Amino acid sequence: MQDIATMLGSLHRPRLLLRAARIGAHDYRRGAHLRPLLKTATLPVAGAAVMALLEIEQEMDDARRRGDAAYSPRHHVSVLIALMGEARQMRASQSGADPS
Repeated sequence: MQDIATMLGSLHRPRLLLRAARIGAHDYRRGAHLRPLLKTATLPVAGAAVMALLEIEQEMDDARRRGDAAYSPRHHVSVLIALMGEARQMRASQSGADPS
């Protein structure tokens, strides 16, 4: 199985989605953004959150590629923002740095 960093590095998404997510990631707040996406009261550690977000994001990207009428670019960007924020949190915890 691939490690999380490899999985994140292999994501290829439209430039506009990634640009919007990068802009939004600057204001990412774990409690406010992650909790509604994962629909959980307790927040998982960053690595587990990244894995859950990767699954959600893959489903959304599949819907985007199929042209599914229920696909929401806004929600997709929200998931990408959380994914970027959690990846940053994970890298910071591994290096001992402050993720802020």
